[in-house]
Parts: sequence; structure tokens; C-alpha cells
Amino acid sequence: MAKGVFLTFEGIDGSGKSSQSKKLAETLRERGLSVVQTREPGGSDGAEEIRKLLVEGDPNRWSAETEILLFYAARRDHLERTILPALERGDIVISDRFADSTRVYQGAVRSELHQTVDTIHALMIGLEPDRTFIIDMDPEIALTRGLARNSGEDRFEEFGLEFQHRLRDGFKELARDASKRCYLIDGNRDVNEISAEILTLALAAIP
Repeated sequence: MAKGVFLTFEGIDGSGKSSQSKKLAETLRERGLSVVQTREPGGSDGAEEIRKLLVEGDPNRWSAETEILLFYAARRDHLERTILPALERGDIVISDRFADSTRVYQGAVRSELHQTVDTIHALMIGLEPDRTFIIDMDPEIALTRGLARNSGEDRFEEFGLEFQHRLRDGFKELARDASKRCYLIDGNRDVNEISAEILTLALAAIP
């Protein structure tokens, strides 16, 4: 069975990654390609239920350890029910966030848990994207955007601006460490210019 292509979008909250992931999915569908657009936490019925626990409520409602386990419970369900079946069909899967978010967000809180995250990922997921687009954005602008949405899913934004700066640094470090699959995209530009760059990079990854 043909193997599909797995593309992910990462970045701090309010960076524009969700809009860009939707734009890419729409453009690829217009070109006649079969695309599954999804998100994390979420992307399957069970994972969407867990999402509510993670993105709503008091910023300090979970310890870092509990939060990691919740994210990976959601990710495993997402993998089983959405991502792997689509890849096995030969579809292009575009996910708004994946495991890199857990790596970076966890690292901004408790860096000593990196090994724990890597171990759980290896045991329970064992999959990396073919391409990851990291939208880099000024944290102050991104935070203002994120809070302005009034989505009710503001738990991570409520950690504040300093936390967003730490996340940005984490994503930049990720782009350096995993440069073969991660592309750092300047998000401080016109949205059409950003989407054109991403489309070029995505098409290069699609057979």
C-alpha cells in the first residue's frame, strides 16, 4: 500500500500556524491531492475529549508529568484512528501541531523531563513528520493575537509573555537540531508570501 506524506505545523500560540496549515490543505486539494487536515491535541474523538482537559482552565491545573501523559494519551488515539490510516491510504496528512509541541512546551517548564518525553514518544508513537514548518513570530504580537481570539482555550497563553519567549527559543533550537525536516518560516510577513514559501517546500516533499 502506498505511503502518504506527513506534514506538521509548529510555533507559539498566535503565530498563524493554524491559518497556514488550512491554507496549505486547501491549495493541495485544489491540485487534486487527497489531504487529511487535523490538529493536536485532538484529531480523533477520544483525543478531542482529552483536548478540553489540556487547553481549558487554570494554567497550573496539571503537573508537568501529568500533562505529558495526557498529551501522549491524546496523541496515541490520534495516531491510531486518524494519522496512520490516512498515511496507509497514501493521503497527505497535515497536522496543526504534533510531538514537537510537547517537546518544546515541556522543555519551557521542566527541561529535565526531556528524556521522559523522548522515551514515551519512542514507545507509544515512533513516528516523525516528513516535513515540519515552524512559524516564527514576535511573541508579543502572537500573544496579543492569541488572547484576542477569546476561544476559551487560553490556558497556555495565560502563562504570559515570558513563557512565549521561552517557547520561541525552544522552537528555534528545534529547527537547528532537526534541520533535515524542520523549516523555520518567518511569520512576520504577508500571509500570502508565507503560504507561497510553505507550498514550495511542501511540494518538494510530495512524490
